[in-house]
Amino acid sequence: MLLPLYGWPQDPGLVFTERRADLRRHAGEISFPGGRRDDTDADLQATALREAEEEIGLDPAQVKIGEALPPTRTFVTNYVVHPFVGYVPHPQELDLKPNPTEVETVLTFSLELLREGYEMRRLVRRGVPIHTPTYEVEGHLIWGATARILSDFLERVG
Repeated sequence: MLLPLYGWPQDPGLVFTERRADLRRHAGEISFPGGRRDDTDADLQATALREAEEEIGLDPAQVKIGEALPPTRTFVTNYVVHPFVGYVPHPQELDLKPNPTEVETVLTFSLELLREGYEMRRLVRRGVPIHTPTYEVEGHLIWGATARILSDFLERVG
């Protein structure tokens, strides 16, 4: 998984995807670009770059990989996510195009807006009650593993 970070350090923000509502897993959720490792991927960092290119058209040559964040497990599907921070140009300078088979839209939020939208909530997903950090920004709810990864990231950057 890639956390595409733009505008660092003056006016930082992150790029997210809104997944299509008709997908089998994590439908309609807000997430960072990412997915499963392919046999052809040299490592998990290569997976993050490949998936970001496939999902939003982010050219790997425009990404400077930074810190690897701790692996995080998803609640419902039990995946282990390996997040990497990737420094990217401002989205206005990128030619980002959502992959229509996976991504409904590409979203960008400043770190300031994300921090303002933070709230711990109790959610029920597929009958499973969870107490998790959430971020509500511009009508979009970020929760679950994405929110936990985001919380960890925001703690690290201060």
